[in-house]
Parts: sequence; structure tokens; C-alpha cells
Amino acid sequence: MRGACALLAALSLLVSACGLNVNAALPFDVESGSIRKVPQLEGVEITVGSKDFTENVLLAYIAQIALKAAGAEPIDFTNISGSNSARYALEKGQIDLMWEYTGTGWLSHLGNDQPIPSEEEQYEAVRKADLEQNGIVWLPYSEVNNTYGFATTEAFAEKHDLHTLSDLTDFLKENPQEAVFCVDTEFANRPDGMPGVQETYGFPTTTTKTFGLGAIYAAVANNTCNVGEVFITDGRIAGLNLRVMEDDKRFFPQYNAAITMRQDFYERYPLIAEVLVPVAEALTIDTMIELNKQVDVDGRDAARVARDWMAEQGFIKAD
Repeated sequence: MRGACALLAALSLLVSACGLNVNAALPFDVESGSIRKVPQLEGVEITVGSKDFTENVLLAYIAQIALKAAGAEPIDFTNISGSNSARYALEKGQIDLMWEYTGTGWLSHLGNDQPIPSEEEQYEAVRKADLEQNGIVWLPYSEVNNTYGFATTEAFAEKHDLHTLSDLTDFLKENPQEAVFCVDTEFANRPDGMPGVQETYGFPTTTTKTFGLGAIYAAVANNTCNVGEVFITDGRIAGLNLRVMEDDKRFFPQYNAAITMRQDFYERYPLIAEVLVPVAEALTIDTMIELNKQVDVDGRDAARVARDWMAEQGFIKAD
């Protein structure tokens, strides 16, 4: 216990300048189900990070629970603010692994200008380039594709017969006073965000309001803005009766979720892949929407939502 406390203290000092927080260990015990104990991972402390939005936090807890079932000692490092900060934490060894998205890897971390439309081809391109250039290993990707989208209320979409981003563009060109957008700061500036989609579709933006990403859904629902940036797997879309516009010109990249880790860490503990890849394979878009909804709409704790799903799938044993 004294060694664990010393580690947490050291980690806290290491990352305090970056505004990151160690959240210690899982708040419950985990008993193995189909995930069996792995002797090579027994007692190994593995720091699992996440970005600061619900889905990535849920995925991090799912990974922690899987590793705990295998005998490892995961350390919770969820809720890092911003993609770049989370990536920096991974590269610099402040965390050992995290779920990343192929579109983010390809466009933001590797600096490419154009996405690759095929999920598999983009994953393979990211996997190869990130390993060669940065020493980052990508495990096989999940079906979960958390790409961006724009949403309105169902009432607004129904009133103006809006189904696609082209429909929305035509409507806003004729009614520019309605072009009130809510976006978060990162989306407002990244190439796969507002600059790129606006160039592709040509819609006007009479007013742009900046919110934390989690606040955008409510801002659309209460008519603070007519159009909001969303992640299409977010449970609040259904919970708040929003409609996502179809990306009919296929601008937004594929954002399939996959575990990433440094090459040196992976080579030290390669059996992590045997633990986590079956979990990634079990995740679907519909599953992720439901898990996100349980947290953001129903108000449940993310770690317990993750635990219940892992038990339902038989990866761990239920209490």
C-alpha cells in the first residue's frame, strides 16, 4: 500500500503542471469471468487515461475493469482535458494506455489534411504511420465510430424538412438569421471540424457560440442555438429528442475507437492485447449509445455502467 501511495504522489507531482488528476483505483472489486487471470499481468500497475467526455471515460473504465479481471492493478487517470493533452500524457509516459479514435490520430496527431473514407484503410494507415513516426501501437479497432455531426431539435428539423447537411445548408442560405451554431473550442479550430465542414458545404454561420462539449446538447434542446456539434454515438441525442443531420457529402472522417499505447510498454506486456481486443470486438455503436445514455441522461456513474456491461457480456462475474 505504501508503494502504491508513493506512486500516486509521484504521478500527481509529475502531471500537476499539466492540470491532470490521478483518480486512484476502481471503486469496487472485479471477479474474473471469461477474462481469465494472466500471470504475466498479476499485480502490474497500469495507468489508464481518457479524455474528458463521457464515451472516452466509459471506454477507459471498461479497459480498467478488463485489466483488473486479468490480475493487473489499473490506476484511473480519466478525464484529461483535450485530445492533445491526453496524447501528450501517453507519449510522455504519464499514462500507459488510452482509447483513441482513428480520425483523430490521422488528422490531428499525424497532421494529415484529408481523411481516408474506409474504416479499415484509415485504421491501417494510422496504425502503420503512428508506430513508425511516434512509437505508438494501435490495437485492432472497434465498431464504435464516434464521428462528428450536427444536430437540431426534432421540432426544428421537422418544421423545416431537414434531413441532411445539404438540406441544412440550403435552408440557412435562405434564412441566415437562423444560422446560430454551438460548438466547442477544439472543434471550432481543428481541420476535421468547423473550418473543413463549412468549406465543404458552404453554409453561413451568422452566430457561433462556444460551449464545453457536454453543454452543447442542452443548448440545442433549449433553443440557445439552432444547430450544435455532437458526437453521433452520444446518448443525449435520443434522450433530448435531437436529430442528427446526415453527412451526405461524407466530410467527417471515420472515428473508430482503438486502444493505443507506447511501443515499449506494449513490448513489455504484449498479453494486454489478448485481454482487451475481445472487449473491443464486443462493442458496437448501439451499445455505446446506450452506455452513454445511461450516464448522460439517466445520471448513472460511468464506472458502474461500464462494470454492468462487462458483467452482462460475461467478461467479469456479476456481484
